[in-house]
Amino acid sequence: MATSETGADAGVVYRADCPSRPILDQIADKWSMMVMAVLDKPTRFNEIKRRLEGVTQRVLTQTLRRLERNGMITRRVLPTSPVGVEYSLTPLGESLQEPFGRLYAWTVDNTDEIRAHQADYDQRVQG
Repeated sequence: MATSETGADAGVVYRADCPSRPILDQIADKWSMMVMAVLDKPTRFNEIKRRLEGVTQRVLTQTLRRLERNGMITRRVLPTSPVGVEYSLTPLGESLQEPFGRLYAWTVDNTDEIRAHQADYDQRVQG
């Protein structure tokens, strides 16, 4: 974010009309993060779908379009028969690999503790 907490626009990120909100929503959803993790090299649509267990063709198509629109990935039509499509990260998309990698590592490192908290909470709430 270009503005700092102490700048004139401090607090704007919390406003409903902050322009960063829809971008954050689009790039931080689980399928976007997983697609970008799969794109360590140019990859065809069906290979992405095979690697992301549980994603539907519709959701994957929507995710890829959103990422392309946001400049995170590029789409290249391959001169094959039948025509194939390959996706790859742009420099902007590559710049998210480090923070996404840290978030993923944090998630893996803390999964057991989080699941224990969830179980404790569920037990208390269900009484």
